[in-house]
Amino acid sequence: MTLGQIAGLIAALAVVALVALCAVPLIKLGGVLDQLRDAVKDLDDSTVPILEELKGTVTATNEEIGKIGLVTTDVHTVSEHVTEVSGRANELSKVFTETVGTPMVKVAGFAHGVRKATAAGRAGKLRRTVRTVRSGQ
Repeated sequence: MTLGQIAGLIAALAVVALVALCAVPLIKLGGVLDQLRDAVKDLDDSTVPILEELKGTVTATNEEIGKIGLVTTDVHTVSEHVTEVSGRANELSKVFTETVGTPMVKVAGFAHGVRKATAAGRAGKLRRTVRTVRSGQ
């Protein structure tokens, strides 16, 4: 063997060693990529049911929000009716006060005046009676 052949053999062995050294990380990287592929597959398998359940939840929530919208509309309508009835009750109260309350106050004042006059008349008659009794008539 010549010196050139020995150098070629050493170079070939060096290339084989370099390829072997590079193959080990590549094989480990392949294992990591296999695990990553399995993890992505598991994630996909578990995510799809979660997304389906979330879709159902969102649909049910949207239905409930629609019902709340109807309830809010009904509450607004009832509020308007209550305001209208309250206004009518206020007007009715005013009419009642004007038609019944004012004459009742006048009657009560008149009755009070009659009582005062009657009491004053009795007091005057009593005084006259007392004077008559004292004077001996």
